[in-house]
Order: sequence, then C-alpha cells, then structure tokens
Amino acid sequence: MISTFIAIAVLLASAVLLIALRPRAERDIAISARAARITGSMPVASTDAPDAAAALAAAEAVGGSMIQAGYSVETVQDVLRDIARVNNLPESEVLVFPNALLVSARGQGQHRTGAVAGADGQLLLSQIDEVQRTVDAARTGVLDPASTVKRIERIRDMPPTYGRVVRVIGYAFLSGALSVLLGASWTGVSLSAALGLITGAALLLSERVPRRYGALITVGIAFVVAVVVFSLLRAGWGSGILAALLAPLVVLLPGALLTTAVLELSMGHMISGAGRAAAGAMQLVLLSAGIVTAGALVGVPDFDFARHPDLLGPVAPWIAVAVFGISISVHRCAPRRAIPWILLVLYIAYAAQVLGDVFLGGVVSAFVGALCVTPVTALVARQPSGPAALVSFTPAFSLLVPGAIGLVGVADVLGGDRAAAASLVATLSTMVAIALGVLAGSSLSNRMRRPAL
Repeated sequence: MISTFIAIAVLLASAVLLIALRPRAERDIAISARAARITGSMPVASTDAPDAAAALAAAEAVGGSMIQAGYSVETVQDVLRDIARVNNLPESEVLVFPNALLVSARGQGQHRTGAVAGADGQLLLSQIDEVQRTVDAARTGVLDPASTVKRIERIRDMPPTYGRVVRVIGYAFLSGALSVLLGASWTGVSLSAALGLITGAALLLSERVPRRYGALITVGIAFVVAVVVFSLLRAGWGSGILAALLAPLVVLLPGALLTTAVLELSMGHMISGAGRAAAGAMQLVLLSAGIVTAGALVGVPDFDFARHPDLLGPVAPWIAVAVFGISISVHRCAPRRAIPWILLVLYIAYAAQVLGDVFLGGVVSAFVGALCVTPVTALVARQPSGPAALVSFTPAFSLLVPGAIGLVGVADVLGGDRAAAASLVATLSTMVAIALGVLAGSSLSNRMRRPAL
C-alpha cells in the first residue's frame, strides 16, 4: 500500500509540474529547428531551384543517423518525405529498413537515387538529441541540404559527455539500481554492481571490436555473469542474488528491438518488423546460450525467476529509480540539462506501472506505462531545456524490461524445461502490450511532431 500511495503522489506531482510548465512549452518545432543552425548555414527558400543531388545527400545523412539512433521506419519515412517536400522535390520516394534505406529524389525533371547502409555502433543520447534538432531543422527548411550534411558530420564526431571510467562506474550503479527494482537483497545489489563494472567495461571495449564479433562478446558477457551467479547460488548465498543474473545484462536485452518489431508489424511494415523480430530473438538466444553453458559447467540449483521478494522495503525501489536514471544518463552520455527531465519521465513510467499492476495486472501494467510515457516524452521535448523524446523515452523503456522474462524463457527452453512456454508467452504478451501503449500514446506525440520511436 505504501508503494501505491507513493505512485499516486508521484503522478499527481508530475501532472501539476507539467501543467505549471505549460506556458513555457514550445508549440511547434521552430525553436528546436533554429537551435540547429551552424556557422555559415543557409535556409531553404521557396524560390530556390530544386537540387536533387543535394537533397539526396541530406536525406541519406539524416536517414542514416535516425536509423542508427533507433527510430522506427515509419518516423524515418515521414521525416525524409518532409525534407524532400521542403526542397521542392515532392515526388520523391523513400524505402526504409532497420539497417539501410533507399531514397529516390525526384521532381521537376530531376531524378537521383541513392542507398545507405546503417552505420555500426549506437549513438549516444547526446548525439540523438542533436540529431533530433537537425531533423527538425531539415524538415522545416531552416537548414539547406549542404548545411544539414555538415551538421550530421559534426554530430558523428561529437566526443562523449563523460569519460570511459565514469561511464563504466555509471553502468555499475545502473546495474545495482535495477537489481533493487527486480527484488534483490543488499548482497544481490552489491553483486549486481560488481558484475556491472565488468559488463560495462566489456561493452565499452567491444565498441572497438569489428561488428562480426558482436555475437561472441554477447555470449561471453552472459557466460561470465551466469558463472558467477550460479556459483554463488550453489554456495548458498540465497535467492536474493538472483537479480544479479539479469541486471548486468540490461543493455544487451533486446526489449526495445522486439517491441519496435511488434509496433512495425502492427503498422504494416512487414519486412522491417520481421527483421527486427528475428534480430531480437537471436540476441535472446545468444544471451541464453551463455547462461545455459554456464549452467552446464557450474550446475544450476533449483530456483524460481518469477519470485520477486520485497527484501529492501517499499521505499527502496523509488530511490533506485533516481539512481537508475542518473546512472543510465551517465553511461549513455545524455546531455546534462536532460537529466532532470529523464528522472521525471522515469518516475512517471514507474508510478504508472505500479498502479497498473495493482489494478490491472502485470502484462496490462506494461501497456499503462507505455501509454503514459509516450505523450509525456513529447511534452518534455516541448520545454526549452527538454531533450528529444527518444532521449527521455529510452531510459524509461529500460524500466519495463520486457526482454528479461524472454531471456529466462529461452534459457529454460535451451535447458530442456518444458514449462518455459509460459515465460515466452508472457514475454510476447508484454511486448504487444508495450507496443500498443506506444502506438496509442503516439497519437498525441506525433501530432506534436515529437515521436518517441
């Protein structure tokens, strides 16, 4: 009951804050667009003659960065069509995939076609924020094609906001905070933080490794984490450390990928949706393979992943949400001005999920959380100091952890447990619920031209 009352208070306080800040909100994306201007940049004038080659280069640069940031194909297509229209090429066509895009810039007798493959690696949150500003500027004509390409190049060259050591420490705190939300004991929290240090360091080192070795790194990280946890379980450390098996792997869990896949399939993007679903399923298989291999080596005692003991009291998770928000902001290098907004969105997401779980049950609570978070990220993005919707949405989405249940289910299947089907069904239901919540919430965020995905 204490957690329920806290959730109600958080939602009420957040509603009052957003209403109080409403007069300062930007009603369109013009201010965000103007912030993207760079030295020597030029706007697009309605009298400018169309230049298919320049518009194609801008569309390729913007589309490639948006794909790397993790936007859905629907959002990328909408943006690139706007860029073509504002550059007087309304007949242009765009075909977007999860890791590539095809653009045909056409109009007034001109016709240029280009293809771009997705770049390796993941953009930092600070880069995503600047990409969104550039998107706003390019689609409204504040930046001409040449200026747009230059700005995207500058964004790709941006240094991380925090150093590698600080980011690794941030991942350790992130892992420890998430273990509190998963019901760990103090021993489990400490173990999660220690394994988070190892995992965070491995993830940063893996950025320098060719992409083709990514599968080996994923299996290796899961194997090391599982060996340590299983060994300590057999040594009698108790079920309070179970969360340490999942918390350090949170960044590797393909929850966002799988949910975006469901979202795209529901919107008719069959190729991109199926591709993301296959990639997410493969990521789960790789993580599960590492866990199963560790179990075969060390041996797995009997335990139940579904148990969520309330070991640290009802207030601890609310403190952990703040630690999680700051930690993931540091690890993913969010803009410093964005951290308070990220915390606000995180608390709304967690409070909505807590209330949804109390009144509607676990799976539907995921729908409620996504439904509330999506428009809130758009409202936050309207604030002068607010980050792009995707910047505040990404940490909030990690709290829903839809991939964690699926990881357990696939591990059970690989280990020969026939009862694992229930976990896999629960995962699918959770992903569908989150996707539907995002889709419903997008009806507001898309009208404000600030999509979360």
